[in-house]
Amino acid sequence: MACALVVAAFQGRAQNAPPEKPKVTRILFLLDASGSMMAPWEGKPRWEVAKRLLAKMADSLNAYPNLELGLRVYGHQHPNAEQNCEDSRLEVPFAPKNAAAIKARLKTLKAQGNTPITYSLEQSAKDFPQDKASRNVLLLITDGVESCKGDPCAASLALQRKHIFLKPFVIGIGAEKDFGKALECLGKYYNAAEVKTFQTVLNDVIAQTLAKTTVAVNLTDEAGRPVESNVNMTFVNNVTGQPEYNYVHYRDAQGKADVVDIDALQSYDLIINTVPAVRQANLAIRAGKANVLTFKTPQGLLHLQPPAVTPNPYGATVQAVVHPAANPGAGLALPFGSRQKLLAGTYEVEMLTLPRTVQRVSVYQGQTATVSYAAPGTLNITSDLKGFGSLYKLNDDESQTWIYNLPETSSRVNLAMQPGAYRLVFRTATSNGSKFTDVRNFTIRSAQTTSLSIFGR
Repeated sequence: MACALVVAAFQGRAQNAPPEKPKVTRILFLLDASGSMMAPWEGKPRWEVAKRLLAKMADSLNAYPNLELGLRVYGHQHPNAEQNCEDSRLEVPFAPKNAAAIKARLKTLKAQGNTPITYSLEQSAKDFPQDKASRNVLLLITDGVESCKGDPCAASLALQRKHIFLKPFVIGIGAEKDFGKALECLGKYYNAAEVKTFQTVLNDVIAQTLAKTTVAVNLTDEAGRPVESNVNMTFVNNVTGQPEYNYVHYRDAQGKADVVDIDALQSYDLIINTVPAVRQANLAIRAGKANVLTFKTPQGLLHLQPPAVTPNPYGATVQAVVHPAANPGAGLALPFGSRQKLLAGTYEVEMLTLPRTVQRVSVYQGQTATVSYAAPGTLNITSDLKGFGSLYKLNDDESQTWIYNLPETSSRVNLAMQPGAYRLVFRTATSNGSKFTDVRNFTIRSAQTTSLSIFGR
């Protein structure tokens, strides 16, 4: 009994419930120490300014709980003349409260070499501990672009897709605006052309990384009133394509949408799983803020009601394919007897009767639209002949439309069919000419049986 209780408690946990232990956030500073970092920047070398402000930042983070820092540097071990494209090293591994170690190491380093950004990104994958529960953040500080013919954008994307780190921050220092075009594909890019801007950007990045971010989603009717709810919402990481959060929308007794936590260091598409689904790409989520997102999702009800005939000659439940009138490819299969919420709009309901019938229906906010098919009749072919034959529906303009092939092993069939005028075309397998084709017109009436006999020649 105790075991059963434990299992039940485990199964009852919400998928998105916060873990018992807070997540560890790890920030890896990836610092450019290439020769160009010795260029002057408002009276001092860029390298000295970057080291000073980075040391100050590490100091300010030292007291944060559940936070670990690491430092990787590139371009500092070999002079630029050597053009070394593997000049990258983890100088300070991740550890809690290690600001002193970072500051001490920064004092001993010098800027002199190449700019192997791609290689450094790939090597950073080994720097983060294999802890799937942690938030891994990479902050690249550089004054130049890749100099080793690598593709840092592809490397960054590949590592994000492997969940090595979240979308990186990239700070371009002492740079012109055009400099960022080559690096903005790595992650969230900041242009810090001035020393003051660099310090502001550093503070902003850390605030985004550590601040709490929430989202409330209002689902409204046509008039903009937030009355819709109980819909599954999927927040999809639009870099990896994988769902990060699944929530069933909730509104409290006062009509307020639930507020949920979200990691602002990722970018999302939101799929509101109405029928059809509503998708919003690249959600505008402000880090460290209480975000409120509003989407128009008015819904009505479609009732697929079978005809009142007992027994129903179709036997098993008839299926229907429902799709928006403007998008036939977005079909939903439903059995008759079901009720389905749909976004307000115009739909075509294709009923898989014999023959198939199509009905256009409008679904309105808060209302029920009912669709049914005519009570079927029955076609009974009593002959037991092998042959080749088909059934056709006779149209009002005297044309015919194929609807069914008779089985070649025997013409004997018992078919439930919609009321209307039809034609049977049949030739026995033993007849020796097309002229022996038998053509019969017949009528099907609701809840009645029409019998036909076919004679061989």
